[in-house]
Amino acid sequence: MRKFDVLILGSGLGGMTIALQLAEKLKVGLITKRALRDGGSGWAQGGIAAVLDDSDSIELHIKDTQVAGAGLCDLDATRFIVENSKDAIDWLIKMGVPFTKDDAGETSYHGYHLTREGGHSHRRIIHAADATGAAVIDTLAIKVAAHPNITVLEEHIAVDLITDKANNNRCVGAYVYNKDEDQVETILAPFTVLATGGAGKVYLYTTNPDVATGDGIAMGWRAGCRVSNMEFIQFHPTCLYHPHAKSFLITEAVRGEGGILRLPDGTRFMPNHDERAELAPRDIVARAIDFEMKRGGFDCVYLDISYKSSAFVKEHFPNIYQRCLELGIDITKEPIPVVPAAHYTCGGLVTNLAGRTDVEGLYGVGEVACTGLHGANRLASNSLLECMVLGKAAAEDILQQTPISLPSVPEWDESRVTDPDEEVVISHNWDELRRFMWDYVGIVRTNKRLERAQHRIELLKSEIHEFYRNFRVSNDLIELRNLVTTAELIVRCALARKESRGLHYSRDYPKIEPNSKPTILLPDPVKTKK
Repeated sequence: MRKFDVLILGSGLGGMTIALQLAEKLKVGLITKRALRDGGSGWAQGGIAAVLDDSDSIELHIKDTQVAGAGLCDLDATRFIVENSKDAIDWLIKMGVPFTKDDAGETSYHGYHLTREGGHSHRRIIHAADATGAAVIDTLAIKVAAHPNITVLEEHIAVDLITDKANNNRCVGAYVYNKDEDQVETILAPFTVLATGGAGKVYLYTTNPDVATGDGIAMGWRAGCRVSNMEFIQFHPTCLYHPHAKSFLITEAVRGEGGILRLPDGTRFMPNHDERAELAPRDIVARAIDFEMKRGGFDCVYLDISYKSSAFVKEHFPNIYQRCLELGIDITKEPIPVVPAAHYTCGGLVTNLAGRTDVEGLYGVGEVACTGLHGANRLASNSLLECMVLGKAAAEDILQQTPISLPSVPEWDESRVTDPDEEVVISHNWDELRRFMWDYVGIVRTNKRLERAQHRIELLKSEIHEFYRNFRVSNDLIELRNLVTTAELIVRCALARKESRGLHYSRDYPKIEPNSKPTILLPDPVKTKK
């Protein structure tokens, strides 16, 4: 049995930020499902939105966020995060993140280049070429791995949170499956942070890494947290369409720097859908692509930046250029085949602006949480910003708390379970779930499709529950259990929203309701566990 002052589940930007902010005073345990650098944050290409240029303002960034969020952004959360954006960037610069310099002198913030993305009225995206997430994570990972007060446990996945019913159901740690040792360990801490990312793998096509299986959302829900706005799944408009390119994202910044979306015959189509054309928010662009693909029977559309100079393309998008070239696509000479794909979970566990959930001692930071910043649609490059601002706020809140005495907790009991002899069933259930979520709970929805998905989920839940009760846990079983719980939350929220707003578009309710509110699900107290 291990004990820490703070247990952090997840090694993306949110988890690393909290770990580094706390480690000067507390002993931190950082759990990651794979290697330290394998979280979703490292996949972010575009950059981080912040008010840095003299011609920009906090009010404009707030307005852009609210417009993209389709009227559902929480104003207090938005203002808090935007007002702290400059400090967050300064912290990353201090940490040594190699942001791209502005040799042309277009911007005025310490000589760093600022780009523009869809939905933004100004250039405010600071970036490291077209691989910002990787640059940030690589920089912070070195500091995390070297810090004596941070213990990193790789190849570990949380099974469930541990709550103390004698102490108001307070979270006191987690049961964690050690994949290398094939056993479940008990890890206790007065404070636990969920920084596990989103749930893109609930869909057949996604830009997310394989680890994005909704673990924190599902565990928090089972522990007694409210969940909000899970119907708002952001589909990134431009995922590379190629049989050998798994989940490769074509960053928003390509459109921000002039990329044009075209049909297979070369016709530009976005001006027919929105006056902002390619710079419209992601939900509008994704629906436009979906519409054109279905109308024309196309497998994909094309994103064209080839009319720019070869030097411009290679300088601004070196990683995209190289990856596409490996697949036989020279983006300096030809357009990029793209399709929409599940990209970001705008909803999640309800938290306040210190990262606190409804369960005492439990915090949520990043994509796992719903602060209200993203509303009905996340504005491009606001996500990494939220990770840092809320990560710092959660760390400050934890440091102000009085640690509790940890209770006596039983070890994980495997005495009455056996090894699974039908792993193929888990694999088939995984595939079935992702396919019907893509078909029935995708970019365009109907009540009939949602009800079909709900029925399938109920059948899968009973099978998975039987496996969970009777067999030893495995990584695939843990993730599948969390995915089906997350899928259920998405469908329940989607059925509850009787309008089309932001990322949720229903053919049965095509209009926008005037007094819309966040969708909030309350956990069944009977089902909260341990």
